[in-house]
Amino acid sequence: MENITLYNKLSALPDQMKTEVADFIDFLVSKAKTEKQRATSHTPKFGSGKGMFTMQPDFDEPLEDFKDYMC
Repeated sequence: MENITLYNKLSALPDQMKTEVADFIDFLVSKAKTEKQRATSHTPKFGSGKGMFTMQPDFDEPLEDFKDYMC
């Protein structure tokens, strides 16, 4: 639809309805921004952090601090 057609239709509306149209346009603009952000946001994929963390060989060993509580 061309802008002139929209303008002609908008001009024919009463003032109260023009306000409603303006509110709806604001809603559509905010919706478009949200959808654009959602489309450009990065979703992490499984394995994308590989190599970023290292585990020490003794990771599963009991801690010295808890020796008194262990059997």
